[in-house]
Amino acid sequence: MLSDCIIKNYNEILETELMEATGCTEPIALALAAATARKVLGCLPEKVDVYCSANIIKNVKAVVVPNSGGLKGIEVAAMLGIVGGDSEKALQVITNVSDEQREQLRKELLKNKVTCHLAQNVPTLYIKVAVSSDSETAEVILQNKHDNISSIIKNGEVIYHEEVPVGHEVAGPDKELLNVKDIIEYAETVNLDDVRQIIARQIKDNVAISQEGLTNDWGEQVGKTLFNCYDNRDVKIRARAAAAAGSDARMNGCPMAVVINSGSGNQGMTVSLPVIEYAKDLEVSEEKLYRALILANLIALHQKRYIGYLSAYCGAVSAATGAGCGICWLLGGKYEEISNTIINSIASIGGMVCDGAKSSCAGKISLSVESALQAMEMAMKGYVYRNGEGLVKPDVEETIKAVGKMAKDGMASTDIEILEIMLEK
Repeated sequence: MLSDCIIKNYNEILETELMEATGCTEPIALALAAATARKVLGCLPEKVDVYCSANIIKNVKAVVVPNSGGLKGIEVAAMLGIVGGDSEKALQVITNVSDEQREQLRKELLKNKVTCHLAQNVPTLYIKVAVSSDSETAEVILQNKHDNISSIIKNGEVIYHEEVPVGHEVAGPDKELLNVKDIIEYAETVNLDDVRQIIARQIKDNVAISQEGLTNDWGEQVGKTLFNCYDNRDVKIRARAAAAAGSDARMNGCPMAVVINSGSGNQGMTVSLPVIEYAKDLEVSEEKLYRALILANLIALHQKRYIGYLSAYCGAVSAATGAGCGICWLLGGKYEEISNTIINSIASIGGMVCDGAKSSCAGKISLSVESALQAMEMAMKGYVYRNGEGLVKPDVEETIKAVGKMAKDGMASTDIEILEIMLEK
């Protein structure tokens, strides 16, 4: 039986991680930092210097910024936060941009006020925005979590500062307590009233943007292609299409909110939408769907605690693995089958690279879900990759940790190479 401490901790993990966000979370984090800097400065800046970690640059470069009028890039995200952002709205900072503010954005961009710099020796998730006007200056640092502003300075005076060691996440619930066995027990026994609102919001938001992606023409239409060109009577196809379609819309500027997982809307959709599709197909109760989603979300977060929010390892793999576990549970899978689903999934497709946020994320999501479903079906038949084969270790916890180490430490140089290739002219 789980202790009250673990239950409370898991409740808080879901509460703090499953947040609503509008648009890709890296440009949104940049817009949030910029909106905060402008608010502190008190006027429209004449000069804006943006210092970003490599992973932020990678994930902002090619994704459409919502409510920008179809524009992309670091300069766009920063300036939209300045002219149209509401810093009180956290990851929905640019939800309510007006036509007048979009026009102002275009005019300000022509003035080339924004200069981007690559920040060295900083956390993988790091943004500093320094703004100035006449003799007034302001500086805001956001790091380690997409909505975590750790430092505010005005005219050289420290207004707020939070000491966060490099490589550490911000303070919050203890993810070290996550493990597969306890996650399953928690999902099966938690009082749903404690987390109902969180899961209901994930279902509502993520289903809505998925339907938008399946209905209208967003990006390269990976979800619509799957749905229309394959047998959509097959729940496996619908599960892949639903997740991919949400990404089609989101990566191409759709301003609808999503509920994120591990700091990512793509991961939030990938971990939830396949489970929702299977739940509809199986005609399970609302309670069973909620418990399956709780399990899926926590399994995804458990994997990412070893990897971090940003890396060269595509987070769709972790999220899809979580979805595979949620579906496994819906189909009657227990600890052994769920553990083997994880091992089969991350031993198959673990290591797919992240080359930034953009349209092709939808394709990676589709393939990650396909791999996770294959992993789940193998596990349900009693098949699992063996200890010693590649990164597979004697049990699921050691295997998750091994893949996490490869993703965080082993792929660090890969991350640098990806960015250098992306920035080649």
